[in-house]
Amino acid sequence: MQNLVKASLTSPWSLALRLGRVSNLPTVWSNVLAGVTLAGGAATDARLPLLLVALSLSYVGGMYLNDWFDRDIDSRQRPERPIPAGQVAAGTVFSAGMAMLAGSVALLIWVGYGFAAGTGWRAPAAGLALAATVVFYDWRHKGNPLSPVVMGLCRLLVYVVAGYAVMASPPAQLWWAAVLLLCYLIGLTYVAKQETLDVVRNLWPLGFLALPLAYAALAAANGGVSILLFIAFAAWVFYSLHFLWRRRPGDVPRAVVSLIAGISLLDAVFIAAFGSALLAGLAVAAFVITLALQRLVAGT
Repeated sequence: MQNLVKASLTSPWSLALRLGRVSNLPTVWSNVLAGVTLAGGAATDARLPLLLVALSLSYVGGMYLNDWFDRDIDSRQRPERPIPAGQVAAGTVFSAGMAMLAGSVALLIWVGYGFAAGTGWRAPAAGLALAATVVFYDWRHKGNPLSPVVMGLCRLLVYVVAGYAVMASPPAQLWWAAVLLLCYLIGLTYVAKQETLDVVRNLWPLGFLALPLAYAALAAANGGVSILLFIAFAAWVFYSLHFLWRRRPGDVPRAVVSLIAGISLLDAVFIAAFGSALLAGLAVAAFVITLALQRLVAGT
């Protein structure tokens, strides 16, 4: 039985899933839905499936490169990761990661120029900016006090790519939402940087989470679904943070994966405020799927 479990953990598919941290991929899908909605796009837009695939490749490719850049540190702190464990060659991981980033940009070129309503160079240019930011984060996030900001910019650029894919000049609401998402990611990523220590030494950066919470409260004034989503989002953030205050072994990683799943709830708040309840429901579904997948594949 032990040999069977060990074989399943080292199978090609299992390694690919672990390297890509695919449990968190649904949060990227809800980011795309939010970006398209905030830019005035529709769920029936023929470009949406290509956007979902393109930005999924950006995320997974970035995760592969994260393992490649961290391979030496992981050999000391996380020797169970696929590269230091000898389960996959470092060169293979690097090549796959770069190929996925290139594939993402190629799909965005198709999105920009392959449709009658395409916005031309804008989406692929934003995609290139996203790819560059992803690589920079993977390269310099260790020991960089501004790495939470860079990580947040990666998610902000998902909104920007999705917005420019459907609108040559996205409205102000997309940019405001993108900044609020950035604030959420700054707080989240600061916690994640302390994960290997299993302790958070300073809690002040979590104040960045207050801004999206304040916006969610304002959105609740619209009534109906917005109120329910505000309650759900606020409750989930406080539930996630209580692990930091409790400070038991393993609580920091649990707070991290919980806050990551909460990205989709924030997307749902934005979608409900400027779009439809149906699309907001899809973002909530992404939240639930993320939680389910995190039980199968580590989310950090």
